Amino acid sequence: MNDLERIRQRFTDSIDAKQRARDRLPTAIANAATTLAATLRQGGKILSCGNGGSAGDAQHFSSELLNRFETERPGLPAIALTTDSSTLTSIANDYAFEKIFSRQIESLGKPGDSLLAISTSGDSANILAAARQARRQAMPVVALTGGDGGQLAQLLGDSDTEIRAPAESTATIQEIHLVVIHCLCDLLERRLFAP
Repeated sequence: MNDLERIRQRFTDSIDAKQRARDRLPTAIANAATTLAATLRQGGKILSCGNGGSAGDAQHFSSELLNRFETERPGLPAIALTTDSSTLTSIANDYAFEKIFSRQIESLGKPGDSLLAISTSGDSANILAAARQARRQAMPVVALTGGDGGQLAQLLGDSDTEIRAPAESTATIQEIHLVVIHCLCDLLERRLFAP
């Protein structure tokens, strides 16, 4: 396969995965938006976390809420737990890398807040610890996963929502997660600020 064929194949694979997601994910996305909108209506905040590209997605989601997505509106309370290098490195050094998010949730989270936990595999130890801590603090979890959902899918309860990208490739899962994040932002703006 030459370079041009390889490029076209990546586009085709991405389009196919997004079409599967379009058919399978709307109910889960709408349910997640209901949870997150209720959090914001009741004066709570949304904490988000992920590793690598998923950390970037967590920050992207938070920035869209704090600033704006497509609607001129007041900012919404959201914190990406991935951004404070001093906090991340001190927790990793003093405790363990596995606790970099759960320790922050312990300090910043409260009942009525929500957690957006992003893991393409569903098996990231620090994301699992974050979800467990959120559940201990009566915070609903919205989990963005891929593949078979991993361990994260198994620990979710009735008040939680999993949005599982129908793909195996990390890159493709992340592409779907970005569309999901934009759907959530759009629904939150419509539900909270539509006339």
